[in-house]
Amino acid sequence: MAHSLQGKVVVITGAARGIGESLSRACLAHGMRVVALDRSWDNTSAFRDELLALGALPLSCDITQDSEIDAAHAQAMARFGTVDVLINNAAMRQRDFYPDSGACTVLGTQDSHWERMYQVNVVGSLKVIRRFIQPMLAQRSGSVINVSANGSLTHDLGGGVSAGNHPHLMNQPYDATKAAFTSLSFYLAEEVKAQNVAVNVIFPGATRTTGSDDLAEGRAKLGFFSDLLAPEHVVPVCLYLAAQDGAGVTGQAFDVVPWNAAQARSAATEPQVA
Repeated sequence: MAHSLQGKVVVITGAARGIGESLSRACLAHGMRVVALDRSWDNTSAFRDELLALGALPLSCDITQDSEIDAAHAQAMARFGTVDVLINNAAMRQRDFYPDSGACTVLGTQDSHWERMYQVNVVGSLKVIRRFIQPMLAQRSGSVINVSANGSLTHDLGGGVSAGNHPHLMNQPYDATKAAFTSLSFYLAEEVKAQNVAVNVIFPGATRTTGSDDLAEGRAKLGFFSDLLAPEHVVPVCLYLAAQDGAGVTGQAFDVVPWNAAQARSAATEPQVA
């Protein structure tokens, strides 16, 4: 079931820039009360000051640290009294380990890279979910939106055989962590559906965030070319999913680019009212 977003409390991780910043702005514009978590806030952040002026709650939080998540949860509950929507956007990226191109083969990775990326992208996000889903379960209403990647998907070749979505992109260990996060999300959706909480996944696609353009030359040398999308392109699907609960859309993954295209086609074919 879809609900109005006005007055709903949304917690957004990785909120200081890129997709997280766009989502924070959009949620505020739709009358939501925003808790903006990021590891990188500081007292000189203009966006942080803007959020404070708009009544939002920007909080410093490393999602791998239990004490910091607990503190953020306590402050959010003290300020707003509940949580209606959680958007898990924070993640390590390929360029955090491979700054020249963001690309690495499986055998070219280091064990420590896998351990750290799983710690953030899977276990850290689960730590956040464990805390912030509790008010939703208690009030029997809410929506969790997990930002993943379509490299976690497989496609059917027929006859019971599948292949990876784009293994040539050398996107490890990132895509492996996102595969785990996607799987976790589907299981969680089934687990909390009876408590009327929705859990869905979005795949943003190639999106321009901090540092993305720095990889262009290195990726071009590998033969990888893509037009980066503005972070704002994820806003419509996230607002749509934020309005859901367990009686509505849940346990699904939304590939943002084709979803946006489908919505545009649908709008174009709707009869115009004079």
